[in-house]
Amino acid sequence: MLRVDPRLRGRLIDIIHNLNDRVAEAKTNGWLGDVEGLQISLDAAKTKLRGLDRASTTERPALKNLGIPVIRQS
Repeated sequence: MLRVDPRLRGRLIDIIHNLNDRVAEAKTNGWLGDVEGLQISLDAAKTKLRGLDRASTTERPALKNLGIPVIRQS
């Protein structure tokens, strides 16, 4: 799964809105195969949005300085 740039969250929301409209249109016209395919894409987009929101709300672990290893002469 590709990571979404947090700056493009608005674009992802636009994509979800567009997919909702396309699913509704496909249902209205009876395009059942298209409904299924669009629903899969819609679910994936929503999952990415939830992941993006989760990543932005959870704290990232602090980096720990492990120091430079010492090589001992034998």
